[in-house]
Amino acid sequence: MGISAIFDAGTWAHVPFHFWTVVFFVLGAVVGSFLNVCIYRMPLGQSIVSPPSHCPHCNYSIPWYLNIPLVTWLYLKGKCANCGAPISVRYWLVESLTGVVFMLCWLGFGQQSAAGAIVYSIFMALLIVATFVDFDHFIIPDEITLGGIVMGLLASLLVPKLHGVATPGASLIAGFEGAVAGVAVVYGVLRLGKLLFGIRRVKLEPAARVIFTETALVLPGEEISYEELLYRPADTIKLNATIVELCDRCYQNVSVRLSARKLFIGDEELDPNNVPHLEAVTGELQLPREAMGLGDVKFMAMIGAFLGWQAIFFSLMLSSVIGSFVGVALIAARKREWSSRLPYGPYIALAAAIWVFGGHAWWIHFWGLR
Repeated sequence: MGISAIFDAGTWAHVPFHFWTVVFFVLGAVVGSFLNVCIYRMPLGQSIVSPPSHCPHCNYSIPWYLNIPLVTWLYLKGKCANCGAPISVRYWLVESLTGVVFMLCWLGFGQQSAAGAIVYSIFMALLIVATFVDFDHFIIPDEITLGGIVMGLLASLLVPKLHGVATPGASLIAGFEGAVAGVAVVYGVLRLGKLLFGIRRVKLEPAARVIFTETALVLPGEEISYEELLYRPADTIKLNATIVELCDRCYQNVSVRLSARKLFIGDEELDPNNVPHLEAVTGELQLPREAMGLGDVKFMAMIGAFLGWQAIFFSLMLSSVIGSFVGVALIAARKREWSSRLPYGPYIALAAAIWVFGGHAWWIHFWGLR
């Protein structure tokens, strides 16, 4: 039996449709358990295979019968069976979310194409990992983005219906065009945003004192973590100071440039790790600001490889709207400052999911009116 016969709708129809609904939910919950491992380990550069699942508090190796998705967390009331330490409810939520999303993929696409339902399930799993990692670490791992591009192109080749065409060659071209569009469009937006909004100029009182500690920049009335400012190698804090004081020396009328790896005071280059404390007297400084990063560019390329170039424009526009509403709401609720960094990947992921579950049909209808 060939691959096409295995995924033929008639083959799957020999079993009641909602039997597969249950199967997809259970499979999604199992996959969600694995996604939890990816979410925790990928940003730390750890293997997602070894060691086996273990308690993050006591390193207790979890046996299979205590690692049943959804059930075990509820049975143990969210605690480790060995040390009793709390296990975050997010583990259960990721498993539940993945199960529900896989089930929706089957309900939405199973009757037309079992292969399409499987591909969309894989795509949604990638979105889930990217979302939670970006929330925690403000990055999207290359394993998800670059690996996802390869998977998207392979899926395009094997499942032409993914792009609404009849032949594998045409589908592969559509996936490739989507990936290229993701890179070109979003990288263009990134560079334009950097040009127009990449610098935040902070005006201070004349002769204000600015303090650089080991972990944060301290301004009059405001403290900003370096993690929010210097999270990319090119990000640089710049100022011209009348006085710069270190623990063992003093400078007058010099420029100061600080990045994650280098500190320049005038023409002198220093290692930031060897300068635990610096104070400068200045009336203005420049702080880096960037709404999107290269991780978002690669993430959009992955989305394009699976969904095509139209999904890129849809996701970019809708994610901007969603991100703006969320940002303003957080600021209004005093959960964030205007200068705070927000992860953009989750909004892209949500917009792409909306495209899969109806956004595509809306897009065609909308432009069909023109």
